[in-house]
Amino acid sequence: MAHAEALNSFESGVARPRQSAPPAIEVRDLVKTYRGGVRALDGLSFSVHAGTIFGLVGPNGAGKSTTVKILTTLSRADSGIAKVASLDVMQEPARVRLAIGCVGQKSGIDSASTGRENLTLQGRVYGLRGKELREGVAGLLERFGLAQAGDRVTRTYSGGMQRKLDVAMGLIHRPQVLFLDEPTTGLDPEARADMWREITRLANEEGITILLTTHYLEEADRLAQRLAVVDRGRVVAEGTPEDLKRGLRGDTIHMELAQSEDAERSRGVLSGLAELREIAGEGRQLHARADRGAETVPQALAALESAGIKVASITVSRPSLDDVYLRHAGRAFREADEAGAERKTT
Repeated sequence: MAHAEALNSFESGVARPRQSAPPAIEVRDLVKTYRGGVRALDGLSFSVHAGTIFGLVGPNGAGKSTTVKILTTLSRADSGIAKVASLDVMQEPARVRLAIGCVGQKSGIDSASTGRENLTLQGRVYGLRGKELREGVAGLLERFGLAQAGDRVTRTYSGGMQRKLDVAMGLIHRPQVLFLDEPTTGLDPEARADMWREITRLANEEGITILLTTHYLEEADRLAQRLAVVDRGRVVAEGTPEDLKRGLRGDTIHMELAQSEDAERSRGVLSGLAELREIAGEGRQLHARADRGAETVPQALAALESAGIKVASITVSRPSLDDVYLRHAGRAFREADEAGAERKTT
């Protein structure tokens, strides 16, 4: 399947928020500081309507995984309030664990066991037995297209198959809320599209509330009915993907300079054009906004050429979540993501 087909074919409708019920997830003013004074969460707040897909979006190191750890009772906040299924995660952790499913960044599969054995063990942990457990395991293997591979050792599974089994294990006890922490990292486009279809179906057909963390902005744009953009442990923007993009007036102009050393001078030149605003960039990449992008491009090119600055390429596009992040966080998403990944490895 071609890349574009894989990305587009999952769309079979989007779940509608069930806003009459109390929030399935409620987070208020969460603060979490690790050793060394690293502030992972700095007053994080958001809420999630029952039966919807909510995206927690941000670069590496933004605080997404820390938030999931707190909401799934694997970590404690220094202060603030966190509730899941109307249960306080710090006061009633045992009840919260029964109400949720969780799929972490790292697979929880036992690679020496079969898919069926993995699911069976997970079900037993939650107290399932007998016919209920057997039927639950068989149903999940069928639903995720793993029935024929159910009795194979999982080390022989592809990456996409293993990730599907991870999600199935999170669903074995029929949770009210499912946490998916970077669920498609490392998957090829076709496997990612398969996962998108299943996530959408879970919300549409089964009414499961899903909190999805991701640093793939396209993924959040396609899946989430509502999302929170997180940077440095705080929510910097929240809303539907369309509303957030609609809040950015005009077009985005992306420029790639021939020489990175021209970046600072280029910003100075472009700031002299009244038609351009929100000029920012990193290395050879420059970004700016304009009410009429196509009409502004020739002026921008002429101004740079007059200053002796060469442009390798230039494009105009409608606002994206990258632009939303740039507006509210004050830096490009890729730059923040790479910086966060570097901090994790040092």
